[in-house]
Amino acid sequence: MNFIDSIRARAREKKRRIVLPEGEEERTLQAVKIILEEEIAKPVLLGDAEKIRSKAVQLNINIPSSVPIIDPRKSEKTTDFASELFTQRKNKGMTYEQAKSLMTDMTLYFGAMMVRRSECDGMVAGAVNTTADVMRSAIFSVGTAPGIKTVSSVFMMVLPDGRVITYGDCAVLPYPDENQLADIAIASAETHRQLTGEEPMVAMLSFSTKGSAKHEAVDKVLNALKIVKEKKPDLKIDGELQFDAAFVESVGQRKAPGSPVAGKANVFIFPNLDAGNICYKVTERIGKAQAIGPVIQGLAKPINDLSRGCNADDIANVTAICCLKA
Repeated sequence: MNFIDSIRARAREKKRRIVLPEGEEERTLQAVKIILEEEIAKPVLLGDAEKIRSKAVQLNINIPSSVPIIDPRKSEKTTDFASELFTQRKNKGMTYEQAKSLMTDMTLYFGAMMVRRSECDGMVAGAVNTTADVMRSAIFSVGTAPGIKTVSSVFMMVLPDGRVITYGDCAVLPYPDENQLADIAIASAETHRQLTGEEPMVAMLSFSTKGSAKHEAVDKVLNALKIVKEKKPDLKIDGELQFDAAFVESVGQRKAPGSPVAGKANVFIFPNLDAGNICYKVTERIGKAQAIGPVIQGLAKPINDLSRGCNADDIANVTAICCLKA
């Protein structure tokens, strides 16, 4: 069984309720067909029920009556949700009118509030909406996880030989400081554990290995490493390491003898978004790996983003991942 099949199979056992706020979108409806056929999750669709059912008929997709379709513009919960969002954000300058507008005009906020209220176990969106909008709705509604102040992301990279490695952060935080980098490392390790079942072996990446270069960028990585070790003393983590020292055992033994993770890492933490985003795409395009994600992490409850270039299978896969993180 490959990694994706394993993720979907484990999701079936969870039977989680996942809200899909882009219910009127064609790819979302095609994904719902997969989700229902494979029993990956219990989907909840947001949008205009008439439009959703009409489009489903056009696509020859059966949406059974057991699948809830909720229109935030008509729901009796909208006023209550808007009041709670206002209470959450009024100290940041949000008015009730703004909260009500977000709740009725952007299904993202209604969906995120359903997750906050535990009416759904998670949310998957981003086929239409930008990452910034998805993240804003998540942070405004569910907030960050205890002990974590940073929302970030990983890509699960399935290599041609079947191995799964984790790259973070590749999609959210452009230039993390040392505390944010530490949060990314801790969250990425936990995501790797949740999705693969493996013990995370975390490499804090740099252009330097064990003092081979001196620079403030290297100092940031080392300071982040120190913070992680203080917060998670049992986590197997090391740095600073160049990628080859972290990935290739013979190089790791030569460049970082005695390191607990050099040459054995399965979680790779990049010092900034430039490096992370470029590397995952190089690994995908030249290395022929399958990139699964972005998987959002650091939130109090699971809300996951999609690429706007995603297809129905991508949405189904991220829905399965969302189930495992719920």
